[in-house]
Amino acid sequence: MALTTLDAKTALIVVDLQQGIVALPTAHSTGEVVERSAVLAEAFRRHGLPVVLVNVTGGAPGRTQEVRNTGDFPAGFADLVPELNAQPSDHRVTKRTWGAFTNTDLEAYLREQGVTQVVLVGVATSIGVESTARYAHELGLNVTLVVDAMTDRNADAHINSITRIFPRLGETGTTQEVLDLLERSHA
Repeated sequence: MALTTLDAKTALIVVDLQQGIVALPTAHSTGEVVERSAVLAEAFRRHGLPVVLVNVTGGAPGRTQEVRNTGDFPAGFADLVPELNAQPSDHRVTKRTWGAFTNTDLEAYLREQGVTQVVLVGVATSIGVESTARYAHELGLNVTLVVDAMTDRNADAHINSITRIFPRLGETGTTQEVLDLLERSHA
């Protein structure tokens, strides 16, 4: 589904654009993902809309077939990239699971702000972004996924999320489409 509108109270959620993650090999340039996410963050701030910056500092416990880090990451790994130009007004969320809602204050913060729609960007498409989008959808929020402002370590997983999963969770669009909607609906 193409982008149709942005609610009066829409928040941008930037998932895991942090030093350690953007340094990993990905299907698409993390530089472009960071650049587009930074442009969106600035536009949301300019329009007085909430910006949520999410980072991850560990992994959830439990057995998996794939080897993963369930403890703390190395120093500097979780630091947000400077290009996001984090502001004191931005809400920060530190997570230890894939999604930004589990065991964090994100749901309470969005409710307190009166948010009815979230716009998601970040890394990884099939993990942090998708998990956060699923939870937001289950909460009844309108979900918008900016597909040119996200990437994944696995190209097939990225394509699966944006073509098969995301259309069932919300609307998908590009950075420019979101910026155009912001200008039209929040001028």
